[in-house]
Amino acid sequence: MQRIEASRDSRGPRVTILTPIAAGELNAALDRFAARLSGAAALTAFSLIRATSRERAEGAEAERHRAAALDFARRHGLAVHPAGTKCAFNWDGAALDGDTEAYVILHEVAHYLLAPPERRALPDFGLGPGPDTRDRAAAERAAALAVLERETDEAAASLLGILWEAELGQPALASFLDQNWLEGLERSAAAHFTAVVQGLVAKEL
Repeated sequence: MQRIEASRDSRGPRVTILTPIAAGELNAALDRFAARLSGAAALTAFSLIRATSRERAEGAEAERHRAAALDFARRHGLAVHPAGTKCAFNWDGAALDGDTEAYVILHEVAHYLLAPPERRALPDFGLGPGPDTRDRAAAERAAALAVLERETDEAAASLLGILWEAELGQPALASFLDQNWLEGLERSAAAHFTAVVQGLVAKEL
């Protein structure tokens, strides 16, 4: 999650967990995080995420999740490239690469809804290359936001995609952990989460 990594190379949902939490310590860590949240919206959002699995789906279940995410994308106005299309970007300015995991698809839908029309026409939404970008030079040339603005957009897209995972009954908690929302648990993590939730509410997302 871009909140903690300013490099463009860490844009998007595929981010190494910076401070792994052992399985036996997770519930206590989640309790501490919840205790620091403020406001009904943040508490509700976190409870929805926490109620899901921390384990990624595999096999047939993962494919069902991907199909549901693609249907979600189409219902929100995104075109999707036919299966098997070789795509240089997750989003090339016209259509989505559907040959990827459900959580990546939902993250890109979030970017689409957060982006103004002019950035929707740019590869990778003008945010620079993400971890799955094949044509990194083209994505760099299309970058339209300063690094700090990209961080803000990434945080909002990350959390919005995670909340949609929860809505669809997919493992939102896995994405919450993978995208480092617990990083800085004893310091700023809960306040940051609260602020991003409030921003999404203000945008009616």
